[in-house]
Amino acid sequence: MSTSTGTIPRLRTAPPAETGAAARPAVPSDTAAPDRRDPLRMAAQLSPLLGLGLSIALVWWGLQTGVLQSLANLQAFIDSLGAWGPVAFLLASVASVVFPIVPAGLLVIAGPVLFGPLEGTVYNYLAVSAGSLLNFAIARHVGLGLIERLFRRRTLEKFLGWTRSGHFTRAFALAIALPVAPDDLLCYIAGTTRMRWRTYVLIILLCKPWALIAYGLGVSALVLRVLPW
Repeated sequence: MSTSTGTIPRLRTAPPAETGAAARPAVPSDTAAPDRRDPLRMAAQLSPLLGLGLSIALVWWGLQTGVLQSLANLQAFIDSLGAWGPVAFLLASVASVVFPIVPAGLLVIAGPVLFGPLEGTVYNYLAVSAGSLLNFAIARHVGLGLIERLFRRRTLEKFLGWTRSGHFTRAFALAIALPVAPDDLLCYIAGTTRMRWRTYVLIILLCKPWALIAYGLGVSALVLRVLPW
């Protein structure tokens, strides 16, 4: 009697549960085909183009009206808006952190240019901190499913690997303090871990100013030197 020589398929076993504040969230399945007709996924993919179009339209309007002809004209226009100027800037900055239609980094640079180094940095701090807290709250209540629809799978899987380390909290704090990592994505990912609200809030409030000062003030000063104003 002949016997079968076929190989028995191996079953994938679940990894052991991790302990600590940064227990790993569920990693997106490689075999799950994304639904390209998903409205939220389509909006996330088209948002950079929308932001680019909006930015071009604003620059064209500013050149046509003379607002962007000089720094004095731009600041005079902002002053003419009264309290609505800072309010509009804060709302736009918070929205750009939660759903990046316009890259938040551009608004961080614009803050000191529009309102001055001190006032602009304070506005950046308030807006970015508020947006970061919203990201954590959204991820905490909705989970990883929403994040998969907002960000590219390869990028998401790369930074999900950070959560597998027992030092995720320290790495997250360092990333928030230095303007070298996608803070918005990391804030969403942090919301899917066991990190406590108190720990997260402290990291945002204490570490975020250094990135804003280094990036916002530094780049804005460079921009003002380059622009013919």
